[in-house]
Amino acid sequence: MPDYLLLMHDDAPDAGSDDWAAYIGRLQASGNFQGGSAIGEGICARKSGAAPAITRQLGGFIRIGADGIDHARTLLIGNPVFEAGGTVEIRELPRTD
Repeated sequence: MPDYLLLMHDDAPDAGSDDWAAYIGRLQASGNFQGGSAIGEGICARKSGAAPAITRQLGGFIRIGADGIDHARTLLIGNPVFEAGGTVEIRELPRTD
């Protein structure tokens, strides 16, 4: 089963914090939840040259297992950012084996 990241953007001001526990609980019960977190402040670093600014629109991530991108999309149901009309990127984590 491929792994995916759900990258939540900070464009849904009405994404209720009370809704996260229920959403994460449903993902855990389904067996698809693999972790996640809010994303705090940080920096971009390069060995040489000027580094770009950090990507400020990302507010958090969830790692899930899903049968494919269509299955991963169905797992957005109940996601507080998605349900509030905000943006969630779904990105596959390529296997290295």
